[in-house]
Amino acid sequence: SITGEALEYIPHLEALDLSWNSDIGGNLSKVTQHIPVQFELKVLNLTECGLGETDGEALATAIGKMPHLEALDLSLNKYIGSIMNSLVVELKSCSSLRVLNLHATGLHQDNIQYLSAIFHYWPNLRVLDLSSNKEAGGGFREAAARLTAFKHLERLDIHQCCLSQDDVNALTQVIPLLSNLEVLDISSNKAVGVSPEYLFSRLRFLPRLKSVLVNNCSLKEESFAALAEASHYLLDLRVLDLSWNKCVGGKLKLLLDTLKTATALQSMVLSSCNLVTQDLAVLASAAQAGHLDSLQQLDIAYNDTVVDEGWMLFFESAHALKNITELDVSLRPSSNRSCGPWFIHLLSILVKLPGLRELGMQRWLLTAAEKQQLSYIMTEKNISILFD
Repeated sequence: SITGEALEYIPHLEALDLSWNSDIGGNLSKVTQHIPVQFELKVLNLTECGLGETDGEALATAIGKMPHLEALDLSLNKYIGSIMNSLVVELKSCSSLRVLNLHATGLHQDNIQYLSAIFHYWPNLRVLDLSSNKEAGGGFREAAARLTAFKHLERLDIHQCCLSQDDVNALTQVIPLLSNLEVLDISSNKAVGVSPEYLFSRLRFLPRLKSVLVNNCSLKEESFAALAEASHYLLDLRVLDLSWNKCVGGKLKLLLDTLKTATALQSMVLSSCNLVTQDLAVLASAAQAGHLDSLQQLDIAYNDTVVDEGWMLFFESAHALKNITELDVSLRPSSNRSCGPWFIHLLSILVKLPGLRELGMQRWLLTAAEKQQLSYIMTEKNISILFD
């Protein structure tokens, strides 16, 4: 309540962040009742504040007093879905809205449909995060077409929304029209992987795309091939996450053209992809050719399918990853293997990579001598090495 009373004396306040205060839930009105009319606030963050149905009226009233609001974050308040329809009425007046974050807010299918009906009121929206709303599946069948109202949309995050096949089909038609999109996260949606490859083939029409996250989408061979082909046109690609898609194993060579052209690539995540020796040979070749000079993060953990020969090929060439800062080669939690003859090459690259700050080696069985060598390097080179 003290915070609420203070708002009366700072009408020109532009940002208010009350996140991670769970006691606000059920008591939001004690804060919002002091908000002056025509409040100049531009940023309101209420992440994980325990907001519920009893806070709906207070939140709606507060938003109605913020005509200049540009960023609203209600993430991790799992009951927002129950009050969303009342919020929509007031959100219409927020014509300056640029960022809307509703991650894990308990949105349902009807919430998505109702919310999308006012998309055209936010012509300047740049970021839309509707992720981790598992009951939202089916709601994008109609909402997808309304995304075209966002002419300047740069980030679309709908991961873990249990998208239906109809949702994916609708998004396939709309994706090419979001020409300013820079980040697309559709991870953890199984329907994406089993759908025809058309969704991925249309990514080529998004020239500004920098981040593509499709981890854990149950990709099929055709879908991965289409994604690999389309990514060749994404010259500014910086983040590519294909983790937990088993079909990638043995087929990483399909990304070879992308590795040659996406010279700005900074992060590649290929954990649990069933990689084999041939795949690590592709990475080694790309590194030697200088195609991965910008790479800072490489995650190839949980690929127990790679034999010693593959690790040898990789570590013999890993010194070419001259800007790498994070590297993870850990095994699955249920696995344990002794390091092979490649270990000596690993020690060599740890000395030759000045920027490396973190190395994941969990579940690799190390001898006392190997542990001692790694511990020495940790101290001398200031590298955090995670091993069991």
